[in-house]
Parts: sequence; C-alpha cells; structure tokens
Amino acid sequence: MHEFREALLVKLSIPIYTIVIAIEILYSYWKQKKYYSTKGLLSNLYLTTLNFSLDILVRGICLGVLWYFYQFKFTEIDKVIHPVIYWSALLFAEDFAFYWMHRIDHYCRFFWAVHVTHHSSEEFNLTVGFRSSVFQPLYRFIYFIPLSLVGFDPLDVMFMYAATQIYGILIHTKTVGKLGFLELFLSTPSHHRVHHASNVRYLDKNMGMVFIIWDRLFGTFEEEIEGEEVIYGLTENLKSYNPMTMVFHEWLSILEDLKKQTSIKNKLMYVFGPPGWSHDGSKKTSKQLRNQLKSK
Repeated sequence: MHEFREALLVKLSIPIYTIVIAIEILYSYWKQKKYYSTKGLLSNLYLTTLNFSLDILVRGICLGVLWYFYQFKFTEIDKVIHPVIYWSALLFAEDFAFYWMHRIDHYCRFFWAVHVTHHSSEEFNLTVGFRSSVFQPLYRFIYFIPLSLVGFDPLDVMFMYAATQIYGILIHTKTVGKLGFLELFLSTPSHHRVHHASNVRYLDKNMGMVFIIWDRLFGTFEEEIEGEEVIYGLTENLKSYNPMTMVFHEWLSILEDLKKQTSIKNKLMYVFGPPGWSHDGSKKTSKQLRNQLKSK
C-alpha cells in the first residue's frame, strides 16, 4: 500500500512540475523577466540529485529509527475509523516539526552550513524549490521522532513529508502575487519570497512549508512589502557555480573561523552559534543587522 502511494505521488507530481515550470519559463521568456539562467537551472538539478541520492541511501535507516520509537507510542488515532482526523492531525504535526527543523537550520550555523545551498541562488523560480540542502536527509528524521511517539505510522510520516514537499516546491515563484485571505494561514509565494530574500528586514523569516501560522505564533513572520524590491540570495553571495563550492563553502568558512586565536567558547559559537556571529564584530548576525537598520 505504501509503495502504491509513493508511486502515485510521483506520477502526480512529475506532470505538475513539468507543466508549471514550462509555463513559468515561457512566461519569463515572453515577458523578458529573466527568471531563469542555464547555470542556475543546472545547479538546482545538480543539488537535488545529490540530495535525492543520499535520501535513498539513508531512507531505510531513517525509517528504522522511526519504527523503533513507534513501538513506544503513548497514544494512537485509528486511521481506519477516523481517517480525516488522523491525516489532518498528521499534516499539522509534520508541518510543525518541519518549522522547528527549518528554524534551527537558520539559527544554528552548523545546520545552516547544510541548508545554505538552498538559499545561495540569486534567482527565484520554481526550480529553486529543487535546490536541496544536500545533507539534510542525515538528520531530518530526528525531528519526526515525536510524531512516531504520539502514534503516527512512520510510513505515513514519510509520505506526508513527501506530499507537503510538492506544495513547498510550488511556492518558489515570482509569477504569483498575494492570495488574499489565504495569506493568513498558508505559506504562499509572497511569504516564501520573503524567506529567500537577503533584504535585512526579511532575513530568517517565514519558515513554514505549508502553514504560516507557526511563524505568526513564534515571531518569525514578515509580510512582503509591495513596492520594495526583493533581493534574492545571501548577504554575501557566492559568485560561483563550482559544484564543490556550492555544497561546502560554509563549512570551509567555519574552518577558517576556527583558526582564529580566540577562546574555546568563541570557537564553539563559530560552529553552533547563529550564522554571522563573530567574537570581534567583524561580521553580524541577522538580528544584529536588523538592530542596525532600526537604529538608522
């Protein structure tokens, strides 16, 4: 049954991706928007191939861990008797778990070194949704352990993540404006443009994949301001399409920072503190940059 669902998901998603990406490419060409470049497109395909390959390699281990904790579940919703409640609860629970994983990816430099590949594109189009954090499959399942403990079947958890990824990819677009009342509770293209922006006011905002309610609840929400240009990429862009640089550049930066003559505490902050932290003020975190902006 699980294999059938996975196959159905793939069969549904491939034509959807193909159609919407083709439409966006044609729109970009017709309107001379220049949303796409050959190097950008190839980079996105390269990174998603690495991520997908690693995901396949470790999937059995990840499922094994989730199954181990599932045997200690302390509650259960019968998905046969209450399918709507079960799948709705799983959708919200999985998105909530993803929010916290995503937030930690942004606030802890060790994990940001993995996630930064997804943000390093200076373009923003549907294929950027495939610009995956290569090593994320090695730890993503840890955030889903609580879902096993509360009684969600690990196979269903993995399926729900795959299903929500489809939505998460489709909001990587500049061709869709604001969506009215849906902006109140869904992550929309407008919200996700903010998330990928390097504008100081937008840094580390709008972490939800399907729902924006977590950002509104936990203080990471930011509205897209109409009339203000969104600048995509990093605060210091790579200017490189080197395959190794795209994956490992932040790790190399961490190693350089660890060579500095400073305390063990500071060295640990260079690894596990927020991205941009520095003991001498030579670099700034997103919070420090925002405080600077407010003080002007």
